[in-house]
Amino acid sequence: MFGGSGFIGRYVVKRLAREGHTVRVAVTDPGGARFLQTQGKVGQIVPLAAGVTEEEAVARAVAGADLVVNLVGILFERRAGDFQRLHAEGAGRVARLSAAAGAARLVHVSAIGADPASPSAYGRTKAEGEAAVRAAFPSATILRPSIVFGPEDEFFNRFAGLSRILPFMPVIAGDTRFQPVYVGDVADAVLAAAERDDAPGRTYELAGPRSHTFRELLRYILEVTGRRRPLVDIPMGLARIQARLGEFLPNPPLTRDQLLMLQRDNVPAPGASGLAELGIQPKALEAVVPSYLTRFRTGGGRRPSAA
Repeated sequence: MFGGSGFIGRYVVKRLAREGHTVRVAVTDPGGARFLQTQGKVGQIVPLAAGVTEEEAVARAVAGADLVVNLVGILFERRAGDFQRLHAEGAGRVARLSAAAGAARLVHVSAIGADPASPSAYGRTKAEGEAAVRAAFPSATILRPSIVFGPEDEFFNRFAGLSRILPFMPVIAGDTRFQPVYVGDVADAVLAAAERDDAPGRTYELAGPRSHTFRELLRYILEVTGRRRPLVDIPMGLARIQARLGEFLPNPPLTRDQLLMLQRDNVPAPGASGLAELGIQPKALEAVVPSYLTRFRTGGGRRPSAA
């Protein structure tokens, strides 16, 4: 599994270990992936150094594997060209070397925003990666999740944190629609894609039961955290300036590429196969999000908020 120490990866590792698989977790920092070893028996989960940009390391990682899962993805570039190296070239490399190694199954996790005509480099390189995977490993299963939520997510947690320190909630492209999907459902989809006879060669778009506008999601976060904050629309010109300045930070809150993505709906295409076709009933965000946003309430949720 490539990218197994990330947000989605830890859930997939747990499920694969529970099913009795021995899992090689191919990452750039094996030490940082050792926490995953508690998810299985001794010797069942093995972190190893293998970034998707390294030909020989990828070949060693997939040697003898029955199943290969690629979860590698980034939301912003630390170096120019990272999207191309990881999303496109890396995905193609994993698929090509998995096929050469004789792997029976490949599950490639992409994103609903993957589109060769996308205005964002993220979306274009995700689409290029999918094309490379299909060319090298035609029977691969491609999963395209919408925004993924769960206790460690970078979406609900980030905006809940902002609600604690800002006197208002900034809204950029507030009418853009999202259909957030629970991380556990995405992990279940990976397992289903690896086991179902009808999954090879197909693409599934993974989403929750309902779509929401960005403004509605921010309003919901304020409701759950008990914060009284006005929602303030940020003009696109000002948002572009903020995004440009943010790119000088180690972990930018918003980049120009993300701003382009934020202006496009992130929901499944009409008629697309999804969680239902994989035998999974999606969880609503209302059933999960409050459990981990409680810590953002005044007193950590132990007393009513007056903020």
